[in-house]
Amino acid sequence: MQMVKDVHLTGKDLTQMVQLRQQDVGKYAIVPGPKDRLEVLMKKIENPVKNFTFMEYSMFTGTYQGIKITMMNGGRFSTDTSITSEVMCNARIDNIIRAGSAGSLDENIKVGDLFVVDEVIRGDGVTPYYVDKDFKTVADKKIADTLYEAGKAMGINIHRGKAWSTDALLRETREIVEAKRKEGARAVDMVSSTLLTIAQTYGVKAGSILAVSDNVITGEMGFMNPLYYMAEANILKIALEAVVKLEGK
Repeated sequence: MQMVKDVHLTGKDLTQMVQLRQQDVGKYAIVPGPKDRLEVLMKKIENPVKNFTFMEYSMFTGTYQGIKITMMNGGRFSTDTSITSEVMCNARIDNIIRAGSAGSLDENIKVGDLFVVDEVIRGDGVTPYYVDKDFKTVADKKIADTLYEAGKAMGINIHRGKAWSTDALLRETREIVEAKRKEGARAVDMVSSTLLTIAQTYGVKAGSILAVSDNVITGEMGFMNPLYYMAEANILKIALEAVVKLEGK
């Protein structure tokens, strides 16, 4: 026999499964990857209420300067990011900001700097199921501009431009990296292509701000560097400030 449904499990099905409604969430979502970064963010939010926990993902909604904001540890890789992005888009959250991390593909972008994504070269395995190879994955310009301007106003070393997202962290060879640099990539992560592509297909505005954890070109590893920890804190501050500015406050 054939499948009963056209799609076994849709984003709408999953959103209903976790009993999430549009009125339960904010107009804005800030989405870090790991739980510890989510916990730091929650300390800045007033009266956070848990929306749901599903597998290892948790969503909370509270307020910041009177603005209703939803927070979620939205995934570290393309596959889990696709699940959480589908939930947020089906709940009709209007604006999503990824607060993530990235490797630098430019010797002038240092560990501890920040990077705002304008456009993405898609190297993940999820988005080909959503869009064709000629689809252009971009961040919402207003969100990207606001993130960049907020970082500049804070006096932080912040860059912007094209990123490359890959699923193969341990296969970032010189040949592949140089090819992506020739296409204009200045940073590499494992999430932005999936989040931004899915958001675009739903007509949801989304952006991505990344803390630089290592430099692929120089070989520097900064995962234990205090500058990287400071950058992780800064992306949350900038995301919150961007929400305030986007709300017109």
